[in-house]
Amino acid sequence: MAVAKRRIGVAMDFSPSSKNALKWAMENVIRKGDQLILVTVRPEGHYEKGEKQLREVTGSPFIPLTELSDPTTMKKYGVKHDPEIVDIVSAGAKQKEVEILMKVYRGDPREKLCEAINCIPLSCIIVGNRGLGKLKRAIMGSVSNYVVNNGSCAVTVVKHHV
Repeated sequence: MAVAKRRIGVAMDFSPSSKNALKWAMENVIRKGDQLILVTVRPEGHYEKGEKQLREVTGSPFIPLTELSDPTTMKKYGVKHDPEIVDIVSAGAKQKEVEILMKVYRGDPREKLCEAINCIPLSCIIVGNRGLGKLKRAIMGSVSNYVVNNGSCAVTVVKHHV
């Protein structure tokens, strides 16, 4: 009987805390044969009508590692090309023999990360924590806290160390 691949998600907003979560995931969670899916949520964008309706429901298609390395392709999805992220996932893909993909959603990060858990579907998701104080967290809301309380899979929050 074949064992299903684990789909490990990492919430990626390209901040230091999300990069820290990615490094932690590579060192502590990812193992041979897994799929590592970087889940990125961008603000609402401008699309042609048909494409907008499709992207609102499904997010982008899966973007393979080869395309993550291409700045032009990343610009097409409204995502900044980040050589540091590419280096981290390229090294991990080679060392751990994992498949690296990215999926881009548009909208509220809290809701879209929870949606990604179910739609992809993910075995677990790792999110970074910016270390907001109580006041800022109360005003701005905490994405990681929302996903922990509303996500339908295991959620690991990696604290950001300054």
